[in-house]
Amino acid sequence: MAKRDYYQVLGVSRTDSEEEIRKAFRKKAMEYHPDRNKNPDAEDKFKEVNEAYQVLSDQKKRAQYDRFGHAGVGANGGSDRPFDGFDVFGGFGDIFDSFFGDVSGRRGRQPQRGADLQKRVVLSFEEAVFGAEREVEITRLEHCRTCSGAGNEPGSPVNTCSTCRGSGQVRRSQRSVFGQFSQITACSDCRGAGSIIQTPCSSCKGAGSERHKRKIAVTIPAGVDSGMQVRLSGEGDMGQEGGPQGNLYVYVDVKDHKDFYRDGIDLVYTLPVNLAEAALGAERRVPTLDGPDQVLSVPQGTGAGAVFRLRGRGIPDVHSGRKGDLRVVIDLQVPNDLNSHQRGLLEELARSFGPSDGLEEGDSPGDDGSDKGLFERIKGAFG
Repeated sequence: MAKRDYYQVLGVSRTDSEEEIRKAFRKKAMEYHPDRNKNPDAEDKFKEVNEAYQVLSDQKKRAQYDRFGHAGVGANGGSDRPFDGFDVFGGFGDIFDSFFGDVSGRRGRQPQRGADLQKRVVLSFEEAVFGAEREVEITRLEHCRTCSGAGNEPGSPVNTCSTCRGSGQVRRSQRSVFGQFSQITACSDCRGAGSIIQTPCSSCKGAGSERHKRKIAVTIPAGVDSGMQVRLSGEGDMGQEGGPQGNLYVYVDVKDHKDFYRDGIDLVYTLPVNLAEAALGAERRVPTLDGPDQVLSVPQGTGAGAVFRLRGRGIPDVHSGRKGDLRVVIDLQVPNDLNSHQRGLLEELARSFGPSDGLEEGDSPGDDGSDKGLFERIKGAFG
């Protein structure tokens, strides 16, 4: 494939200065570096940009190229090892920091977001279901109360750094295989601040910040569960160099309830029912969290593990507010300590049902109404 014109590769004209060519190369190199650009052809374009710059940044090679084209500078721009000394596939900073300066955003003092803080609260089961207001105490980084974050003792002078003249950055020239470049780094004298404090603050020792205790009101939304968190934006540590404050994350632990447990947004209650109630049916009271007890009709013949739902008597969804159900699970209580009266009634009941492998033909319990009275007596015996 024929080579593209080097001026076209860099996006410059033949009359552009060396500085304009350097700027164009820097922009193109950062655009196509394989560490940044994951397109399959990024590596080839990166090599093409570097090859073009090696020629156009050198006055002699540029003159040869202008006169004879690619033939005047050889097949690869006049260099058999255009990337000698650099790891093209290494870290992005390894190649660019050497001739562009630090491109990772660490020049001088940049605004930095404050650290996030965490706090854990323990809620009762009811507080988690209905929501609550809690107050938590935290220790966070804030501006020093003495110097208001300036770092110097109030009234003492703060001098502009003579090395960087207040910019917080210094420029150094460096020559590489790509030509001469200016490298910008943080000033070592003022550490990127641009100013030098003569007398540090006696409270914060020049840091400009201190840790203080604060009490923060937290609104716990209804429906939270253990492991969930409530975020309070801007209630964390202060930022540095004008950066925003971090956040406060309040993590929730919920205590167990003596009667209920939760399954998602459903409440679950286990209702103990004895043999007589399960066989004959019964009206039972079921406790709720959000109001008076509810009367539940247990149908005749209810088996162990049967589930009944009280719609909308569960837990609100923490996001939508939609309430779950109260699920009542039947726990059939089989007595294991019968008195003589109860045992006699159950034996009489068993005889009335006939043999366990089936009734004799024509034998139907309850034909004479005797079983009805027996059931009532059993029900009374078991309360």
